[in-house]
Amino acid sequence: MTLAAMELIDVKRSIGNKEIIKGLSFSIYKGEVFGFIGPNGAGKTTTIRMMVGLMKLTDGDIHILGNSIKTNYKKAVREVGAIVENPEMYPFMSGWQNLMHYARMIPGVTKDRINEVINLVGLEKPIHDKVGKYSLGMRQRLGIAQALLHKPSVLILDEPTNGLDPAGIREIRQYIRKLAKEEDVAIIISSHLLSEIEQMCDRIGVIKNGELISIQDVGEQASVDNLTKIQVEVTPLEKAKNLLKEHYDIETIVMDNGLSFQGEKEKIPAIIKTFVENDCSIYQVSVTKGTLEDQFFELIGENTIE
Repeated sequence: MTLAAMELIDVKRSIGNKEIIKGLSFSIYKGEVFGFIGPNGAGKTTTIRMMVGLMKLTDGDIHILGNSIKTNYKKAVREVGAIVENPEMYPFMSGWQNLMHYARMIPGVTKDRINEVINLVGLEKPIHDKVGKYSLGMRQRLGIAQALLHKPSVLILDEPTNGLDPAGIREIRQYIRKLAKEEDVAIIISSHLLSEIEQMCDRIGVIKNGELISIQDVGEQASVDNLTKIQVEVTPLEKAKNLLKEHYDIETIVMDNGLSFQGEKEKIPAIIKTFVENDCSIYQVSVTKGTLEDQFFELIGENTIE
């Protein structure tokens, strides 16, 4: 069995008598990008803080390459690189000087390794410019380079595309995928941009009220529950809604001039036939692939994203 890069084992965190994190258990493996999403107050940031050793666990354990964060803290955390919120760099120093400064704090980081991470994040040209002149995307890439200096097995990025324009978001997305593959590092991403998570990640974990409510493989997502969103402009609405429930056990959302529901694309001809045979008038049928956002709101039943 493959050793997990990071494994959470019944992790709990309480503040006073209130349990904030309620027994999280899941594993993340080298070479994969794992998305961590949830609504406001779900416990995402608290979990990340425990992963990087900034907050103590009340109960349970976190293993990083098999080393317990509780009993072998230094060895476990040695395998983690992280950017929580914005990377902090010295603006009056060049990118190279910033990386040299951080490298001095970590035993065994050579100039060859510094050049290697610079190439990985594509900063060869501006690396000798002052960081104060860098764009937000360039600073984010420099932060990732700094987090990779010591060759971690796990890289944790909290909102890596926050504040970036569309070009910057795409750029960071490409580098994250490249890093997972070329460095064989497990990357954990927390983000509120669900469309980005969907494009970046191999698996996604959804947390709500301190509990893990779902882990999904992004590659299989299209086939999970046959996620096809169907909208039908039809009258009379109530009659059409009842027919869908009676004949196909489909729950619908009533819109201004039609019905919206999830179902198998192959069933659409039969549904239309049922409507026609029961004197319902159909004006339009549209089909779209269900998105991660659709699934997210279905899972959490809320309209807030952290």
